[in-house]
Amino acid sequence: MRDNFDRSAIEKLGAGSSTYDQGLRSYMLGVYNYMALGLVLTGLVAFLLSTSPSMMRAIFGTGLHYVVMLAPLGFVLFLGFKIQTMSVSTAQMVFWAFATTMGLSLSSIFIIYTGTSIAKTFFITAGTFAAMSLYGYTTKRDLTELGSFLFMGLIGLILASLVNLFLHSSALEFALSIIGVFIFVGLTAYDTQMIKGLYYDGDDSTAIEKKSIMGALQLYLDFINLFLYLLRFIGDRRG
Repeated sequence: MRDNFDRSAIEKLGAGSSTYDQGLRSYMLGVYNYMALGLVLTGLVAFLLSTSPSMMRAIFGTGLHYVVMLAPLGFVLFLGFKIQTMSVSTAQMVFWAFATTMGLSLSSIFIIYTGTSIAKTFFITAGTFAAMSLYGYTTKRDLTELGSFLFMGLIGLILASLVNLFLHSSALEFALSIIGVFIFVGLTAYDTQMIKGLYYDGDDSTAIEKKSIMGALQLYLDFINLFLYLLRFIGDRRG
């Protein structure tokens, strides 16, 4: 999705007509609405599952937790590769299924961290995300080079995290948490600008709706990852 960014779209924004500007606002509102509803669904599923010890044991006490952990990635890949041939309703169903499985996989944070620290981290994440997304939406600076740098950093972060699965280094985990925060703070601004640039007022309603869903998915992932890295950094673990 990052490779599809049309830089010429950003150049149109300064001289856009009122019709174009209205369409762009409606498109971005759709992106944020999908994202917000996805986060709400994820949070509700995660919280409700965490209140059921029997369900938690059934998932995380068996091999089923590997399925729960990998399922969101499967939905992301499926949506990314197939959305052009899907109907809007199918794309919506896949997005909601993704948000639901993310809730299943994230339910364990309510067992690991205190509810107060989860709430605190969520509001810090929301404020940081809102500020950086607003910057990405309004800035005239081309963030393409920043995005490329951050994407390389993200690959390094993933590789280092995989290595730490074997090293179990608390110092490395702490460093990766800080780096992860900075990477996803930057990606929030970059992805917002990219998503904004994908809007084209000649698209039909179906194409715009699909772009809204994919944009929401990208920003959802930025938000969730920023939240998780902040939680590792400032979250209070249960005794």
